[in-house]
Amino acid sequence: MFKKAILASLVSAVLFSAAANAESISGVVTDSNGKPVAGATVSVAGENQQVVTDAAGRFTIKMLAADTELHVEARGFAHRNAHFSVPKQGLTDVSVVLLSSTIEVIDVKASLFHTSATESALPVNVLAGDKLKMRQASTLGDTLKNEVGVHSNFYGGVASSPIIRGLDGPRVLITQNGLDAGDASRVGPDHSVASEASTATQIEVLRGPATLFYGSGAIGGVVNVVDERVPTDSTSRAEWMVQRESVNNEKLVAGSAVSGTDNIAVYVDGFWRDSDDYSIPGFAEAEPEEGAKKGKVANSASEAKGGTVGASWLLSNGYVGISYGRLEREYGIPGHSHGGHEHEEGEAHEEEQVYADLTQNRYQLLSELNFSSGLIRAVNTRLAFTDYEHAEIEAGVVGTTFKNRSQEARLELLHRTLGHWRGGLSLHYKFSDFEAIGEEAFTPPSESQMLAVGLMEERHFGDWLVQLGARVERVTIDASDVLLPDIGAHSHGEEEHDHDHDHGAGMIRAFDVSQKFTPYSLSAGTVWDFAEGYNLGFSVSRSQRAPSAAELLSFGAHIGTQSYEVGAMFTLDGDEFVLNTQPIELETANNLDVTLRKFSGNTGFVLNAFYNRVDNYYYQQNTGLFAESGHSHDHGDEEEGHEHGGELPVYLFTAADVTLHGLEAQFNWQINDPFKLTLQGDYIRARLNDGGDLPRTPPLRMAAELAYEHDAISADVRATRYFKQDKVSELEQATAGYTLLDASVSYRFELGAQLLTAYIKGQNLTDEEARVHTSFLKDITPLPGRSVAVGLRGSF
Repeated sequence: MFKKAILASLVSAVLFSAAANAESISGVVTDSNGKPVAGATVSVAGENQQVVTDAAGRFTIKMLAADTELHVEARGFAHRNAHFSVPKQGLTDVSVVLLSSTIEVIDVKASLFHTSATESALPVNVLAGDKLKMRQASTLGDTLKNEVGVHSNFYGGVASSPIIRGLDGPRVLITQNGLDAGDASRVGPDHSVASEASTATQIEVLRGPATLFYGSGAIGGVVNVVDERVPTDSTSRAEWMVQRESVNNEKLVAGSAVSGTDNIAVYVDGFWRDSDDYSIPGFAEAEPEEGAKKGKVANSASEAKGGTVGASWLLSNGYVGISYGRLEREYGIPGHSHGGHEHEEGEAHEEEQVYADLTQNRYQLLSELNFSSGLIRAVNTRLAFTDYEHAEIEAGVVGTTFKNRSQEARLELLHRTLGHWRGGLSLHYKFSDFEAIGEEAFTPPSESQMLAVGLMEERHFGDWLVQLGARVERVTIDASDVLLPDIGAHSHGEEEHDHDHDHGAGMIRAFDVSQKFTPYSLSAGTVWDFAEGYNLGFSVSRSQRAPSAAELLSFGAHIGTQSYEVGAMFTLDGDEFVLNTQPIELETANNLDVTLRKFSGNTGFVLNAFYNRVDNYYYQQNTGLFAESGHSHDHGDEEEGHEHGGELPVYLFTAADVTLHGLEAQFNWQINDPFKLTLQGDYIRARLNDGGDLPRTPPLRMAAELAYEHDAISADVRATRYFKQDKVSELEQATAGYTLLDASVSYRFELGAQLLTAYIKGQNLTDEEARVHTSFLKDITPLPGRSVAVGLRGSF
């Protein structure tokens, strides 16, 4: 009977959906004082219909089902869902009241549903508009480092990536318009993320497992960089910016434009960014040697440029568009620099410049097609092809080259409301051909493929929103030339060290690898609007991840992390590495999230607690052994004693059960019309279940920001306290706390048809020495010192 009922429901939806849609709703959207809200967007949940309220706040939507749910949103207000039973004659003069909100509510585009900071079962961050322009930096991690629950693995200001709740690398997926960035940034912290914040319209952070539509690479979260490279309308508009910063003499020029005809839309953007080595208040080294110079971090200069062109065919029921983007970036690699040295005669040798030369060509096809009848209401297609290359160059000679050629396709089929359930099916394919060639190629060439199907559904039950999801993948990793070398691993004894070992004894074995995994993810969440202006969110999920090729197959010196990395395909037998005969297990995360929100009135807050138990968590365990890097950085006189300058500590990728839990909080108070106070903080505890702490866990952090906005002037001052981090892993050093003081002021004015904004912003105004605990280079690259940037933005 149940199967027959489901079949009848599907047939009815396909055959009779058009006939059932005959009613209409008209009414007005007001604020809590009864004043009309103009420009509010009123959309039908689960359908493709939406209208915008007029100057009197009025709207009319036709062709509705008898049971209809409207979603209403407007700038400065919390979103509102309203359910209506619509008779055949329709409804007139309905009233929808929006509550003002101190929390900025922006829809997340990396979601099938209306997801925002006040509506999602899982917490999200969205950085957009003027706030994004003021916080944009040369790296993605530094752009997002002030968001709640997000830290940066600061890599000398040239290649930082975001850390979400203590997780980064292959557990945090970086996407461009919903598709994998296709770079090598998940392999090492010295590899820059191939995206640019200066031309983005918004950057979204989904905290917690976001694997349902993005895959096992999002077991820790997703960062989605959104731009208009595939335009969805042809309204002519443009924006541009120029900026100059003092701490590194950075110069930035960026701009984008959209235009077209009734049926064709075109897009173009471009940017150029150039900076020198950045200034610091003291020494770069935490323990400087005699004669060391202060005031600069060597080899931290960078230059980047890029551009994108795109075009769309605008249809009556959607669009189909393509784009091409080119990115070029050259940047120094701090900590990889082979510094100047002197021979006995005192002759000085210039420092050997070590830098990365990155290029990426990216092609995308995006389409969204909506249908007014039938079971399927929308079909969304996303395709991407990326050709990425990253060369590390020393003294003009290419040492190591990383290449990643990737393809990705995702098809989303969104169905009409069925039994009050809204949702869709996702078919997802991803392929990556990764190759590292050269003397510091610590991982062999490999091919990774993923094929997945996912399902997400949601439904309102009165004041409750329920969201359910499931996904299953097939992941394969193939490598044809995996090496097991004899590296002469050894310990450094306290009494005596045997110098007669052979650091290059040869190759033990070369072999092929073919690994297959079937990870799955399940998620259930609910949001309860238990009182006007308040809700409670709860989410539980089980997410699995196949280890990456680098985590499995690495066997070599990784200078970017100052370590010798050995993958999980190998195990330690005494002082020798042998092939691991045990099966490779999936990493499995069991995550709980609880969120309490107040989003209306002059005060608002978001309080979040999370608990994440991860079985078979792959992390780098310090073996206590050392191996030759194969490229000694020590040029000193070794006759007076043995030096270990060319050796690196050996880290083995090991699976262990871990627990991560923490708290995140944000409080907003609109003191009066011009002044707003924001307080926020986050705390993460990451430990091994068998005892000990995970390395590079972000410290407790608290921040306060006072903002002023009146007429044409905006200003803010922000103080952020990073506390001491002494919960460290074995052989990891504690990091002292520090306080950063930032401020900005901007002035808006019109010049002809342009709206201009002139601004000045300062960072680390107290010129404090600050070392980021999550950075691999914290002992040699502190944060930049006092910095002042001036700029001008325009739009028309």
